[in-house]
Amino acid sequence: MKILTELFTLFSAEMTEPASFGPFHFACVGVMLLLTAITCKAFKNCSDETLRRITAFVWIIVLTLEVYKHLIFGFEIEDGRFVWDYPWYIFPFQFCSSPLYILPIIAFSKREGLRTACIAYMMTFSLFAGLAVFCYPNDVFVETIGINIQTMVHHGSQILMGAFYAVRYRKRFSPKFFMGGVAVFCVMVAIAYALNISAYHIFPYFGIDETFNMFYISPYFECTLPLLSIIYGIVPYPVFACIYIFGFVLCALIVYTLARVLVSHVKDENKAVRLGNANRYATRRVC
Repeated sequence: MKILTELFTLFSAEMTEPASFGPFHFACVGVMLLLTAITCKAFKNCSDETLRRITAFVWIIVLTLEVYKHLIFGFEIEDGRFVWDYPWYIFPFQFCSSPLYILPIIAFSKREGLRTACIAYMMTFSLFAGLAVFCYPNDVFVETIGINIQTMVHHGSQILMGAFYAVRYRKRFSPKFFMGGVAVFCVMVAIAYALNISAYHIFPYFGIDETFNMFYISPYFECTLPLLSIIYGIVPYPVFACIYIFGFVLCALIVYTLARVLVSHVKDENKAVRLGNANRYATRRVC
């Protein structure tokens, strides 16, 4: 028991809460950009088997850190013994938690259509979620060192994998490809909505009186996401739900469009380099 207590204390080590756009934040941004650039460059033409292995590796890391987060938040030490008091608001089915369920499908599923739709989701919706947190951390930082690392690794992996999939699948961009990602998003929102409704009616039977707002789309609890929190209080819920879905699809479409532009630019550059090399070779031969 003493060893477990010491381990729990070690993994609960605290630090001064990092400030947004402070040294810790910028260090994480730098590491994320470096790893993303290396991955995209090294594996832009990798085989499907390699893509599956990379996906599985990242998923294991993200899942392990997610389990750690829930243990740290769920357990407390009182009078030398562990007490489990789970904060249901951190239940792992938020927008940013979706890679926990999407990555294993990409890594292990044999249904190519489903995998492609999940990849489209990761390189649009999930990539947007990761970028939003890295650009505006807001309240994601806490005083626990491990949780801050987990948060940055989790959201950084969304950027890394989203960019990697965009580069790897650059020749498959199409409206149908994008709509596959939209379909996955709608399914995730529907599941979140069902969980919200179920939890609201079931929790009282177990004496649980906590906020349970997956994807922040519950009709019973206010949405706390930037901008959407304002809309939630001034329009009827059905209108809010439509705005919510349309807003995220629009953000994903912007990310998708930017990805297409950037990938096209890279392809044009490569073509120009090949053309230049061919011209120099032809010149040397003529000379």
